Amino acid sequence: MSPAATWQGRWTAEEDTQAFARQLATSPAIAHATLTLQGDLGAGKTTLVRHLLRALGVRGRIKSPTYAVVEPHSAIDCAVMPAGEPLQIWHFDFYRFNDPREWEDAGFRELFASPGLKLVEWPERAGDFLPAVDLRIDIQPDEMPPQAHIDLDQDTRRIVSATALTATGRLLLEALS
Repeated sequence: MSPAATWQGRWTAEEDTQAFARQLATSPAIAHATLTLQGDLGAGKTTLVRHLLRALGVRGRIKSPTYAVVEPHSAIDCAVMPAGEPLQIWHFDFYRFNDPREWEDAGFRELFASPGLKLVEWPERAGDFLPAVDLRIDIQPDEMPPQAHIDLDQDTRRIVSATALTATGRLLLEALS
């Protein structure tokens, strides 16, 4: 495969995060993909996941998996799935891992081998145990000088890049174009 392809953009409000999530949710490739979300605490990783899950059709409460490490979800009537077949989704947060071997000890190999969407926050804490990633999403604060964004809330401005690491990742990038 040729070098990784990257989409880059800027989110100036939460509505931009929501629009990004809706675009990703239109790609059939999302149904069997592994996405990592990288950025500091408060960067907006969980906010992106919530918008993506809603766009895919997840109903009910969407909790952060910070303490549970993984939260399973099921999207009924998901547009990218055959009629009547739910999309299985696992949202992981490895922030509390102190050693990558905790990934193996937790038994996540079976979950990652199963069909469905895997969303991973703090993937670096799983080290080399994490299986192949299709799309890496990096979310960073927008450090542009304040005068460039006089009317924008600094807390919601983000610079975002999505890098395809596999053919599935490239299909996901196409939905963002």
